[in-house]
Parts: sequence; structure tokens; C-alpha cells
Amino acid sequence: MRVAARWVPILTNGSALMAQRLKGRQIAILATHGFEQSELIEPKRLLEAEGARVSVISPAKEATIKGWKEKDWGEAVAVDIPLSEADAAGFDALVLPGGVINPDTLRTDQAAVDFIRDVAAAGKPVAAICHGPWLLINSDLANGREVTSWPSLQQDLLNAGARWQDAEVVVDGNLITSRKPDDIPAFSEAVVRALAA
Repeated sequence: MRVAARWVPILTNGSALMAQRLKGRQIAILATHGFEQSELIEPKRLLEAEGARVSVISPAKEATIKGWKEKDWGEAVAVDIPLSEADAAGFDALVLPGGVINPDTLRTDQAAVDFIRDVAAAGKPVAAICHGPWLLINSDLANGREVTSWPSLQQDLLNAGARWQDAEVVVDGNLITSRKPDDIPAFSEAVVRALAA
């Protein structure tokens, strides 16, 4: 029996084209000044490579928000949609990057907290990494849930009723959490799987 050859598109670097598992999906990244640079830029890149349209949403008044890289300010990232104009119903998932400044600022912003709650209430994935899970506490999403985070947030999450684990990624229903920048590949893949299922 003759088997037909299968054509696989090849990029110039020799790798096969991405499967585009998230084609047609809309993902929001909620952030403000002081986000951990790698935790916004790298998941955004990985999710876009899978075909998603990823929009940076921010309450900041400026057209860009400044990241934090190691011990100093990093690159600026364009804000696609001001938080005041963002509609949670228009997104399939939400990503919350860490950094100390970013989530500590957002968790005192009622509009940011409401946006997170609205995404979660619709049963859509909410993914938080590093210090991002602080926002799960203020959004009333941590109680009774399995989570992970940067180690210094462990007690805060336990006090909020969460069950904390030391793992690169923890998935509990529509909640996805990770600990640190080294976990970004597993974190991003968990978001992809949640939306591609």
C-alpha cells in the first residue's frame, strides 16, 4: 500500500510552523508600571506564537507602562486598551504578571479587581505568576483553591484560605498559578491547554 507523503511547512530556521492552537482567541494581560518584564513579555510572545491576540490592559494614564528588570527599570510596553475601556466579556483568558510594584498597585485599584472578578465569574482562565497571585486574594479567588506563587506570598495566600504548593505550575479549575520567571514555559503552556481544550 502506498502512503501519501505528508507536507509539513518549514520555516527558514528549520522548525515546523506552530500549531496555532489559540487562533481566534483573545487574551488580556492586566498590568501597570513595575511589572516583572519577563513575566509580561515572554508569555505574551508565547501566546501570540500560538495564534492568540494578546492585549495589554492597564489603568495607567500613559500610553506605555514600564517594566522592572532585575534591579532596575526595564523596557516600556505599549498599553493596548485602557482599563476604563476594557470589557472582560471580550476576552477568553486573563494573565496577571508579577513584579512587586505591579500587583501591589493593582490590588488597591477597584476597577482592576472588578475586571479580574468578571473574567473569573465567567469561568474563563485567570493565570497569575510570581507576585501576581496577590491579586487573587483581593479578587476573592484564593479561598479554598490550590495555588503557587513567589515564596514570600505563601503566608498571605494561606491566610486568605488558599492551599499553597511549591510547583512550577498549579491548575485548579480556571485558576492557573506559577512561582517565578523560570516557570514561564510551563505557565504559558498551561494557559494554552486551558484554552485549546
